[in-house]
Amino acid sequence: MAQLQAVSSYSSSNLNFRRPKPESSPYHDKLYWWRKLPLVPELGTWGSGINGQAIFYNNGILVRNITRVHRNQGIQAVVSSEKETLTSGAPKGSGLRGKLNKVVLAYSGGLDTSVIVPWLRENYGCEVVCFTADVGQGIKELEGLEEKAKASGACQLVVKDLKEEFVRDFIFPCLRAGAIYERKYLLGTSMARPVIAKAMVDVAREVGADAVSHGCTGKGNDQVRFELTFFALNPQLNVVAPWREWEITGREDAIEYAKKHNVPVPVSKKSIYSRDRNLWHLSHEGDILEDPANEPKGDMYMMSVDPEKAPDQPQYIEIEMVSGLPVSVDGEKLSPASLLSKVNEIGGKHGIGRVDMVENRLVGMKSRGVYETPGGTILFAAARELESLILDRESIQQKDALALKYAELVYAGRWFDPLRESMDAFMKKITETTTGKVRLKLYKGSVTVAGLESPYSLYRQDISSFESGEIYDQADAAGFIRLYGLPMKVRAMLKKGI
Repeated sequence: MAQLQAVSSYSSSNLNFRRPKPESSPYHDKLYWWRKLPLVPELGTWGSGINGQAIFYNNGILVRNITRVHRNQGIQAVVSSEKETLTSGAPKGSGLRGKLNKVVLAYSGGLDTSVIVPWLRENYGCEVVCFTADVGQGIKELEGLEEKAKASGACQLVVKDLKEEFVRDFIFPCLRAGAIYERKYLLGTSMARPVIAKAMVDVAREVGADAVSHGCTGKGNDQVRFELTFFALNPQLNVVAPWREWEITGREDAIEYAKKHNVPVPVSKKSIYSRDRNLWHLSHEGDILEDPANEPKGDMYMMSVDPEKAPDQPQYIEIEMVSGLPVSVDGEKLSPASLLSKVNEIGGKHGIGRVDMVENRLVGMKSRGVYETPGGTILFAAARELESLILDRESIQQKDALALKYAELVYAGRWFDPLRESMDAFMKKITETTTGKVRLKLYKGSVTVAGLESPYSLYRQDISSFESGEIYDQADAAGFIRLYGLPMKVRAMLKKGI
């Protein structure tokens, strides 16, 4: 995998890569001269803890311009592909479907995106910059990307660590809003797509790309989520969606295309499930899950143990929240991504957060998915229980009503829609006093509240007690009931002719 270079968001330094000189050089097919390659800006990653200087090598070629790195800055890798010059230099003129200059591709290194690289070059006569976002899918998913991108014909690979931004700026606002789609779905994939697409727009600007591309199919929600973000952040970018254009219909077609274009087919065991993983959740679709009558197999789950096999003793966990957002676990202050990682580990051990549901996709069809969201389930429970202590009846009702629409907007890819942003301002205001500590009991798949405390609690024992008190006079209830029930009484009198 490419070595990672920590980069300051304020750095004006450029990376220099050796690449062939233009046709005027007798060494056109050699790596002999320098080209300036702009840096991709760092996207607000927390706590990398890297200091000093970084030097980047690609196939033994030294990249100049050492960049000083400071603490609490992000990680990125920029790779210049030798194959760009040796076997797959950007084609001259138009491609089969038109002409683009440079395309930034959302790249995973799997079969689909590996095939998309040569397809873009063949059909649009363009250079392809592969982009991979680290949103917590795991280090194994990031291994070997440099070699795969080069083998596919990409001119660059850009890898960015977006975990802190993802949790802080996308997950936590949804948590604060209480956004749950169709009663169950905690929006794991829905929240990840806009942060990835946003980074792609940034990369496109930095490398001078005039287009972006993704590998989403024409039947799913993700194509909408990516493209609405592109529209919102840079409407001038062209968008290429190969699955809506090419003749490839399945895995065998993709393998045949890869062989035809000398692209190594990724050697990996093909999962029977379609999965999407990030720091918030892991989703499973396909195979036996396509029939709602089938129970999910036990060996399918990866983030959580079977609740029946979870520890026989419960575990208590304390979540501290400030203004509706979690800040510590069991007294330990943590960054957003670190906090979520810790709660994921604890929750997964107790079989927390498994959801099996049939949902309504944005494109009109129903689909079945199984989701594992251990940490998210715990944090949602903590937020909900603390709100019950602090918010009044009208505030809770209005917040819950808006949360339904908020979740719908996020699910539909409208993260950068002014309506969601306005609703987010309401959620931030309504939860500004949602501060306190929540003690939860985790036991064999269940999460129950075990204790609440807050300096803003509206619960008063001296008022709520059944014992007589000075503040609440029970005799006042008679007048309240007569006035509150007056419309019902009048309606009954009308029916009886009184």
